[in-house]
Amino acid sequence: MADTPALPRKTPCASCPYRRSVPSGVWDECEYAKLPAYDGDVPEQTSARVFTCHQQDGSVCAGWLGHRDPLDLLAVRIGITDGRLDPSCAEYTTTVPLWPTGAEAARHGSEAIDHPDERARETIAKLNCTRGGHG
Repeated sequence: MADTPALPRKTPCASCPYRRSVPSGVWDECEYAKLPAYDGDVPEQTSARVFTCHQQDGSVCAGWLGHRDPLDLLAVRIGITDGRLDPSCAEYTTTVPLWPTGAEAARHGSEAIDHPDERARETIAKLNCTRGGHG
């Protein structure tokens, strides 16, 4: 358990897979495959892992928290209960347009994996630069 409970980012980052404005094909297929595990009612969710931001800054993904009521996410309930997540995660909201389900976000994101457009390639390049050349 971390010493300090994780906080959400203030807003979904510019490359968040839940963000509607992010071009398709930015992330690897395995990243998109994680998203549908958080769909459905709490007992139907197949992941209790907290979805952290792809910026690798230790924060909770704001797109993940904001795409639905955070208390409808099993991982949020468990994370707050065991102290890994700050209670503010339960109240997180955003006005950023997000895909309403992980399945929809994954479907959009996966469409252009083999042929990302120029915007997607620019986003990938920025991420690689931020991560010191790692993809």
